[in-house]
Amino acid sequence: MPELPEVETTRRGIEPHLVGMTLRELIIRRRDLRQAVPQSIQDIEGKIIHSVSRRAKYLIVTLDEEHHLIIHLGMSGSLRIIDPATDFRTHDHIAITLSSGLQLRYHDPRRFGIVTHYHGATPLAHPLFAALGPEPLSDDFHPNGLFQSLQNLKRPIKVALMDNAVVVGVGNIYASESLFQAGIRPTTAANEVSRKRIDTLVECIKTVLQKSIDQGGTTLRDFLRENGEPGYFRQELFVYEREGLPCRLCSTPISKITQAQRSSYYCAKCQKR
Repeated sequence: MPELPEVETTRRGIEPHLVGMTLRELIIRRRDLRQAVPQSIQDIEGKIIHSVSRRAKYLIVTLDEEHHLIIHLGMSGSLRIIDPATDFRTHDHIAITLSSGLQLRYHDPRRFGIVTHYHGATPLAHPLFAALGPEPLSDDFHPNGLFQSLQNLKRPIKVALMDNAVVVGVGNIYASESLFQAGIRPTTAANEVSRKRIDTLVECIKTVLQKSIDQGGTTLRDFLRENGEPGYFRQELFVYEREGLPCRLCSTPISKITQAQRSSYYCAKCQKR
């Protein structure tokens, strides 16, 4: 599924096309996404778009009069800026026609995404944002905070990093890559990772995520950037989906295990504990 770098890449891609534009028409082709698209979403028609921000893996489009459009891409969602004359694809569920003459389309084959509306001073008051942990690229995510949040967690560190209450947006791919960079095995109990290694881990998470954002996100089967092209970070991954291939650092074959129903990849030599 699209993870934080993919969502941030999408945000940066669509923002220049949306900000300052009037939302001329909202076309709803299907409402039965993970949550039903609310009727109140029609209230954003005719409003001017002021900003496109992100919290965790949610995109927030802020419009006039404290109206906000909240979008989560789910497992297979994507957004494209296109000519409205372009034929709708089967899984194009929502379209937003802009005063520029362009159109933003939400495409989601699995329909596990969310497109909803919030009216209020701050969209972060929406229940979707309750209990979210810190943003990994912000100053709120730091070694002291992560170390403290892990002290009562006996679950594996890889699983803990994918908990949005611990830190948002560090999904399966980037958790595997960050743990490799930090030399921490994914099976190590979260509360057994030393304070010194947490220092390294926080820095690795920030570096891995920022590098992926800078390069346009990771190439996934279901993810497309706003222009319809895939990202191009995939070829630089060190462990993810490299089972049996030699470690790029020590040549030890990469191992694969399953944790919390997700695949984890690691190097037994480079990630000793």
